[in-house]
Amino acid sequence: MTSDDLSSQFPTYQHQLKSFLLRLTASAQDAEDIVQETYLKAQAKIDSFRGESSLKTWVFSIASNLAKDLLRSQKRWPESVTDICKEEALGDRKFFQEAIHIRQTSPQGNFEIREHIAFCFTCISKSLPLEGHLVILLKEIYDFKVKEIAQILQLSEAMVKYHLHVSRNKMMDIFDQRCSLINKQGICHQCTELNGIFNPKQKAQEELVKIEMAREAENRSRDELFDLRMRILQELDPFESGAAKLQLHHLEHNRQVMKKYLSESD
Repeated sequence: MTSDDLSSQFPTYQHQLKSFLLRLTASAQDAEDIVQETYLKAQAKIDSFRGESSLKTWVFSIASNLAKDLLRSQKRWPESVTDICKEEALGDRKFFQEAIHIRQTSPQGNFEIREHIAFCFTCISKSLPLEGHLVILLKEIYDFKVKEIAQILQLSEAMVKYHLHVSRNKMMDIFDQRCSLINKQGICHQCTELNGIFNPKQKAQEELVKIEMAREAENRSRDELFDLRMRILQELDPFESGAAKLQLHHLEHNRQVMKKYLSESD
């Protein structure tokens, strides 16, 4: 493996790496910075690559270590992140003015419920312990095998399976209590509320039926509903979708709210 090989192959999974880092850090700037740092570090260490894993797995390992270094010093977000951020947004005229402007002027300013479902998962998954967060992203969204994740995170395969089991169950428990649209039990109505703000002529229920969730939620198991959520995230590039600019605006708002909230809770 040479430096030229890395230069030619890195762009083939650069977008996937960037979206992984966004969903891990909740910061577009951090994701961009870590992608660049990953490439430079990989170039510097290319002579140490022995082909014991794929180049993609090796690069994701470098990126994951860089992200862990950044995130270890940060508190995990609470499970109630969407409630906290919603309350802050209600009193923030500038937030809504900027969001409406994006909605009206940007080709990436659409609001779709499936996009918000992905956004919601990104925020809530940051309540997981860091290792569990990494495992669930790598396995459920980026389709790495358990053996590859063990190489990326320098864990045993047994520990990868443990973190995956715990994280899946934790996220399912959270959504059972928080997503009224999908599980019919929770208290969160953000999807319908935001749909009403940004798509006043579009019925939220019709939008949900398009993605098979509300129509069959009562007949699906928890695992099936979770897997359906994961397929939605797999299909969406948070930097390239038709709602990317609007959702990145929302995510940055939540990040700033959480930064303030967590500093005040010290």
